[in-house]
Amino acid sequence: MIHVVLLLACAVVIYLACEWFVNAVEWLGVRLKVGPVAVGTVLAAVGTALPESVVTLVAVLFGSSDHGDDIGVGAALGGPLVVGTLAYGVTGAMLLARRRSHARAQESSVPTAPGVRGGGSPGAGRAADALDGTDTGRLARDQVWFLAIFVVKVAVGLVAFAIKPWLGVLFLAAYAVYFWREMRDTGEQASDEDLEPLKLQPKRTSPATWAVAVQTAVTLVLIFGASQLFVKQLEWAGPALGLPSVVVALLLSPVATELPEIMNAIIWVRQGKTQLALANISGAMMIQATVPSAIGIFFTPWLFDAPLVLAGIATLASVLYLLWLMKTNRVTPARLAVAALFYVAFAIGLVVSL
Repeated sequence: MIHVVLLLACAVVIYLACEWFVNAVEWLGVRLKVGPVAVGTVLAAVGTALPESVVTLVAVLFGSSDHGDDIGVGAALGGPLVVGTLAYGVTGAMLLARRRSHARAQESSVPTAPGVRGGGSPGAGRAADALDGTDTGRLARDQVWFLAIFVVKVAVGLVAFAIKPWLGVLFLAAYAVYFWREMRDTGEQASDEDLEPLKLQPKRTSPATWAVAVQTAVTLVLIFGASQLFVKQLEWAGPALGLPSVVVALLLSPVATELPEIMNAIIWVRQGKTQLALANISGAMMIQATVPSAIGIFFTPWLFDAPLVLAGIATLASVLYLLWLMKTNRVTPARLAVAALFYVAFAIGLVVSL
């Protein structure tokens, strides 16, 4: 029982710490004068994707010899799977819920003049309005980057060769290029107009720089500590449930550690900032395709069994589906919500194959 309590407690601590971390890096974006999209794709994504990277690192370095590698590699594959399916699906579902809410509000409001429909609230009209003017072309570019890297990531996991550990450097270099490109975006700068106060200084409209730095550092320590304890509990959960540790890592660990992306999507969609929600998801996927992969390739044999291959196939299928929507300008809330079905299909396939 104590293991279950600790597992749930660690997941809660990871989420809350990441929420504070994201709050700090949003203010950091204002201080650094980066573009608003980069706040989602880089700064917020670093905070929300950090638990998965830390789980992988802690598992392969400090986990047991029996299960540590399985959990680390499973986390590296499970993160992109959850974000590329459930996170997009939740975003679509929230957009649909917001549109229905606006429609109900319009029906109960004072009737408009003849010939006028609705009040033009976001999400209540066309698909473009429902996405709050999101630049799907830019999102498609990120999906192409992710797809190319992920294909290599899966291919490397299917074969064994002597120089494989050195390929981890290429994954880190790929993210460095992505980071540099996003931070050099020459669009408008992030504004503090719609930001909630820094949690460490809730009564100040503009927090002190030292407070932003302290909140960032403290939450990073909490994330690392909770992630290490989380891995220890997962090592117990596998044998206790009669499941291989890699299966537990693919189904439980990613869902818990990807809660920040999902919760951020819910919050930003409610605020009418769908582009930030989708940018956060897109940026987190880029981190998870590169940083945890590099860690796994450096410190484990990085060879996939059937559950890992199934996770890779489900992720690729979902990303190809999303890329098709974005390239053909067919993105709608309902079609985004369909992405969650790829995770459901994976879970069913995993259970059937056991």
